[in-house]
Amino acid sequence: MAGAEGHAGRQSELEPVVSLVDVLEEDEELENEACAVLGGSDSEKCSYSQGSVKRQALYACSTCTPEGEEPAGICLACSYECHGSHKLFELYTKRNFRCDCGNSKFKNLECKLFPDKAKINSGNKYNDNFFGLYCICKRPYPDPEDEIPDEMIQCVVCEDWFHGRHLGAIPPESGDFQEMVCQACMKHCSFLWAYAAQLAVTKVSAEDDGLVLNVDGIGDQEVIKPENGDHQDSTLKEDIPEHGKDAVKEVKAEQTSEPCTSSSSASDPQTVFKNQHLNTESQSGCKLQDLKAKQFVKKDTATYWPLNWRSKLCTCPDCMKMYGDLDVLFLTDEYDTVLAYENKGKVDQAADRRDPLMDTLNSMNRVQQVELICEYNDLKSELKDYLKRFADEGTVVKREDIQQFFEEFQSKKRRRVDGMQYYCS
Repeated sequence: MAGAEGHAGRQSELEPVVSLVDVLEEDEELENEACAVLGGSDSEKCSYSQGSVKRQALYACSTCTPEGEEPAGICLACSYECHGSHKLFELYTKRNFRCDCGNSKFKNLECKLFPDKAKINSGNKYNDNFFGLYCICKRPYPDPEDEIPDEMIQCVVCEDWFHGRHLGAIPPESGDFQEMVCQACMKHCSFLWAYAAQLAVTKVSAEDDGLVLNVDGIGDQEVIKPENGDHQDSTLKEDIPEHGKDAVKEVKAEQTSEPCTSSSSASDPQTVFKNQHLNTESQSGCKLQDLKAKQFVKKDTATYWPLNWRSKLCTCPDCMKMYGDLDVLFLTDEYDTVLAYENKGKVDQAADRRDPLMDTLNSMNRVQQVELICEYNDLKSELKDYLKRFADEGTVVKREDIQQFFEEFQSKKRRRVDGMQYYCS
């Protein structure tokens, strides 16, 4: 008997104990995450009628459009109604996308929610995510062959997902940055390096203790000096791989097409990285012009950005034209961010949640309402006291414990009702 008790004790020590509070907190966290991702999207109506939706939850159907076929994306409602039993890839959210469900890319499926669709949505953009492949390594996620634990981070520009170890710069703690721009997109939007000198929050690599824009750092970087007649760009070529030299040439050529080139004099290299007020515009009215007058570094790495960094971008006519030419006008839209979408989803879900108690009360007369409220308060109070015992003792609440509570509660209720005296006036 003692041996059996000892074995049971050892078993209880090995088995993880989860408290009711833990379960409720985990359930609430999962619900909040679901509300954030799905709350901004309609789960009942196909989004096609809305045109290219600014941001919505998207899925790709591997059953209908497998690898080798044309990529296609479907909205949340269609994922439920038209592809409920299919193999789907969750794409999280993407911008400016129109639902493809049932169009010419789907050979054997007609959309049940909105069948009258155009054959193709020419404004949609696709990548390998639509076939369940991510990052520069083009691997699935989760990857059964990848034993290295690594967080996937979405680029705010191309919206692909990347392993942290494949970004060329160690990601900071998740709470220390809001958005990431991948290596390829930093090359495409090289004007961002001038802003990164003041705003970026990341380190370059494990070997470099300086910030991304530390001119004393080493590696495949290009030092950009003030753009004037007395100083020319200098490149640290000894550390640039062959595939990176072409990128450097492209960066130099691109400078001539960027707006607002500066003619101001060079700044002291020791002071060019002091914080400046980006909201204070120069005489020309261009923030980018002021920043490009300073020395900064372009590297073959991703960059990480803090909350509200987009509000610091210049919106002068020349810069807005540049954003349009680069197809990144969305960077100036505060409602484009995933955070704005998630917050909208949480607000919408909170507004849509209906309290079942209030719904029941509204269907009752005054006397019934009072009786129900009294019963509800009794149940709430007794259940709280009942569960508090388990919390004080540190024991787990089992199914039979809950069943016992309600049986006892119903028994008390019957005794109260049977003992009532009714009077007629």
